[in-house]
Amino acid sequence: MRCRTGLAVAGAVVLAWGEWVNRRWSRALVANGGGAAAAVVVLGFKNPEAAANVVNRWRVRAGIRSVGAAAEHETCVIFSGGAVGSSVPEARLMAAYARSVLGFEGRVLLEERSTTTWENIANVLPLLENADRIKIVSQPAHALKARAYLRRQRPDLAERLVRADDYRPGEWLIVKPLLALYGVWTLRGLTADERKQSRRTAARPPLSPRRRPRGSGRRKRAVR
Repeated sequence: MRCRTGLAVAGAVVLAWGEWVNRRWSRALVANGGGAAAAVVVLGFKNPEAAANVVNRWRVRAGIRSVGAAAEHETCVIFSGGAVGSSVPEARLMAAYARSVLGFEGRVLLEERSTTTWENIANVLPLLENADRIKIVSQPAHALKARAYLRRQRPDLAERLVRADDYRPGEWLIVKPLLALYGVWTLRGLTADERKQSRRTAARPPLSPRRRPRGSGRRKRAVR
C-alpha cells in the first residue's frame, strides 16, 4: 500500500514538474506589446511521411489557435521548414493540413528552405518586418530557443515577441516530463538572461505605412 502511494505521489510530482517547466518556458522572452498586425511563425518538425505527422499537425493547430478570431484579418501565419525528412518541405505539408483539414482561410506564407532552428529564424526575418506582434509556435522549449535566436539575430524584432497559444495545462500531459527533460538538454546553450520570464512593456503603437520597411520577397511564397 505504501509502495503504491509512494509511486502515485512520485508520478504526480513528475507530471507537475513537467507542467511547471513547460509553462515557464512558454512565458520566457515575451512581452505584452500591442498593435493590430501580427505574424504567427509555426516551426516545422522532421517529417518523412507524405502528409503532416502528429507533431506538425499539433503545431499547426497551435498556430491557428494563436491567431485569435478577433485579429484574424490582421494576422499572417508563416509555416517554416524545409525538406528535411522527405522531398517535400515541412512548410508545405503544414500549410496543406491547415487548408484542407482545418479549413483555415487566413493569410499564409511559406518558408521552405530551413533545415535548422537558426535557419528558421534567419529565413523568416524579411517576413516579420511589418509585424507589430510576433508569435513563435512550437513545443515550449523549442519555441523559447527560437525566440532566443531571434533576439540574437534581430534584437529590435525580438522586442515585438508576444505569447503564442502553444501551451495549455493538461495538453500532452503524459509526455510533458519527457519534453521537459529534452528541453533542459536542448536549451543548455542559452544564457541565464535568455531564460528569463516575460518582460512587461508598454504597448507599442502599430507601425505606420511610412515606418514599415519593405522585406525581401525572395524567401516567401504566398498560399491562396
